[in-house]
Amino acid sequence: MTQSHVLILQHVPWEKPGRILDSLDDLGMSYEVMNIAKEKKPDLPDFSDVSGIVIMGGPMGALDTDKYPGLKAESKLVRAAVSVGKPLLGVCLGHQIIATALGAKLKKGSEPEIGFAPIKRIDKHDYFSMWNKTLDVLHWHNDVVTLPEGAQPLAKSAKTKNQAFRFGSALGLQFHLEVTPTLLDEWLDEPCMVKDLKAAGGSKSQLRDAFAEYNPQLQPMADQVFSGFAARCSTYAATLERR
Repeated sequence: MTQSHVLILQHVPWEKPGRILDSLDDLGMSYEVMNIAKEKKPDLPDFSDVSGIVIMGGPMGALDTDKYPGLKAESKLVRAAVSVGKPLLGVCLGHQIIATALGAKLKKGSEPEIGFAPIKRIDKHDYFSMWNKTLDVLHWHNDVVTLPEGAQPLAKSAKTKNQAFRFGSALGLQFHLEVTPTLLDEWLDEPCMVKDLKAAGGSKSQLRDAFAEYNPQLQPMADQVFSGFAARCSTYAATLERR
């Protein structure tokens, strides 16, 4: 058996794992980043060698399988991971892929949710606990998903009922804790991201100012969430090694 590692599924070059990698690096966890979105039969690593899965964001829809057939494989990975308790983390599109793979409904939001706005904690869990009842986070999405049956809701916002949920070993986050200052600059250099931002009434300077204001609160929050995920991957990797 090859060394176990965390599989990170990225859909576009600029939607990177950011702070998630920092937490994996802190625990010495190896990882592999792949983009299988357009592949009908992706060459994925052996599932038994994967100690955790991360599904990142992207501009496509979670059910756009005609144009992005690899999304079907991602949904299968979601169900397989949950069935055996393998740690699974989804961000934005990844959150929606996890939710729809588990039976949730996908729909267009009433309007785009882009920029900083508060989320409200619904419930606490050791996978996702917040010090305060509300926290301002970075949003960047159009679609929304319902809560999968049997899932634990964790957070909501004024525009989106399902901002975070847990289902077994899976954690879905509609918002973006992974974004670092460097990654934000990459987003704001990407024309399609800037187009979305302007369409939502925002500007580069406004977003940079807001990020500078809220980042000191978001950094420890991101550390808590992603280090918790990394720890679960490390624990799962140890069980693989004992087999």
